[in-house]
Amino acid sequence: MKSLVTGGAGFIGSNLVETLLGVGHTVICVDNESSNVQDKPYWNNDSINIRGDIRDHTLISSAMKDADYVFHLAAEARIQPAIENPINAVSVNDLGTTTVLQCAIEHQVKKFIFSSTSAVYGRNKSPNVETQSPDPLNPYSVTKLNGENLCKMYTELFGLPTIIFRYFNVYGPRQPVRGQYAPVLGIFERQKGAGEPLTIVGDGNQRRDFVHVEDVARANVMAALADLGQDAYGEVYNIGSGQSFSVNEIAEMFIHEKTYIAPRLGEARVSLANNQKMRKTFAWTPAHDLEKWVRR
Repeated sequence: MKSLVTGGAGFIGSNLVETLLGVGHTVICVDNESSNVQDKPYWNNDSINIRGDIRDHTLISSAMKDADYVFHLAAEARIQPAIENPINAVSVNDLGTTTVLQCAIEHQVKKFIFSSTSAVYGRNKSPNVETQSPDPLNPYSVTKLNGENLCKMYTELFGLPTIIFRYFNVYGPRQPVRGQYAPVLGIFERQKGAGEPLTIVGDGNQRRDFVHVEDVARANVMAALADLGQDAYGEVYNIGSGQSFSVNEIAEMFIHEKTYIAPRLGEARVSLANNQKMRKTFAWTPAHDLEKWVRR
């Protein structure tokens, strides 16, 4: 089997590349190395690596030749930078996704798996279920919702088998640790290692559902290899642990000095996944425990 992973040198993408190689896939990895929240791109020496932009139709079409599966992770994936530069977020996330979808049609790939975000739920009551009306609060989540709708349209109009995953807060090996907008676990990891106080945004009572990157990668592979009926395509599936922790609770796990900073605009107060649809359709269950991981 041959798989294309966009954003494959990033945090989640590199873990997925590693998992795909582990089950015997030939993997083509496309990444533009634009992320500045990690020390270096995580290119895998066993994959075919291409540095390029997902908006480049010629490049993506060439990379996708003979691919069975496409895993589309490449994006402007940070909320605050997307607020600061919405034009770039729309260009990368919407034009880029359309380009990759169009190439998938042209190359008749077996499945297209799109990485979206729980941020599309916004102020919806938790636990979040896929049938809730979207409530995107920032340019990042708006563009990801647009990407979901593009996937659904390509399934309904062109017959492309798409699967849409809404990731909750992903953590684990290679998680971003640089910059003020890195995920909270990455920031705490860096700050404790440097002997600095843990910086808690707002009052710290905001709650998040944390899911391990290996569980996310496994979900992608299971979806690609599953024998599904047509009604499973063009559908959204939550990828979350099904339990939430406050930022204050996370800080307590690190057993370290902490301090509080100003709250941020455009971020949801609570996220918590109802993952029953994912469990039922793919027999997927999260295998990792957050507190054990932090303690270790």
